[in-house]
Amino acid sequence: YFSEASDGEGGGDVEMMQQETAPVPVPSKKTKQPTECFLVQPKETKEDATKTRKRRKKKITDILAKSEPKPGTPEDLQKLMKDYYSSSRSVIELEELKLPVLDSCFLKANDLTHSLSSYLKEICPKWVKLRKNHTEKKSVLMLIICSSAIRALELIRSMTAFRGDSKVMKLFAKHIKVQEQVKLLEKRAVHLGVGTPGRIKELVKQGGLNLNPLKFLVFDWNWRDQKLRRMMDIPEIKKEVFELLEMGVLSLCKSESLKLGLF
Repeated sequence: YFSEASDGEGGGDVEMMQQETAPVPVPSKKTKQPTECFLVQPKETKEDATKTRKRRKKKITDILAKSEPKPGTPEDLQKLMKDYYSSSRSVIELEELKLPVLDSCFLKANDLTHSLSSYLKEICPKWVKLRKNHTEKKSVLMLIICSSAIRALELIRSMTAFRGDSKVMKLFAKHIKVQEQVKLLEKRAVHLGVGTPGRIKELVKQGGLNLNPLKFLVFDWNWRDQKLRRMMDIPEIKKEVFELLEMGVLSLCKSESLKLGLF
């Protein structure tokens, strides 16, 4: 190698120049790197964002699935109402929506140890006497409000031990028209109504259901569906519940003729 390089000074110079210029392309590669990173970066950002969203959703579900269930309280309902109306009502209007002293308006809440029948027996020990004295049509003594027709049917089946000979009516929209329910309520006295807030609200609006004789209104508060949502976690159900409360329920609570329960 050395002997060939010594034959001509020019050859040596060329070889030296090649050795010196050989590293030149390396900086050019480095200069391209920011461009390549810049082009690839948006894809990575989107993928990362998608992964983050997926992880976030999973965490929420996992937390709900693993966390110990906490029974609903009257304060929970009060807080939900305040949060729901805070942006659309004045301070004075918000005060008017407040329920009276909790003990006078609310029944004992379910501590998650009860079946529906045992809970209803606890909050209404004189049910048999009450239902015997109830003869008014287009009304019920007790309303149980839940999130869906399927859940309403489950609740009706689970309260057999409590209801006895009571007349029970399904108050939801699935397969039953409002007019049919109005006619049924006009025909006979009904003791128990189980259904969704939207249909109950519609019956009240059309004059098919009078809330004045109502003594107990129970929310299916703690039950969760397949998505781990409680009834008040579903926006449309929450909206209909609050609209129903304003259609006479709150005023009946304030007069202490109606009690609210959280099952």
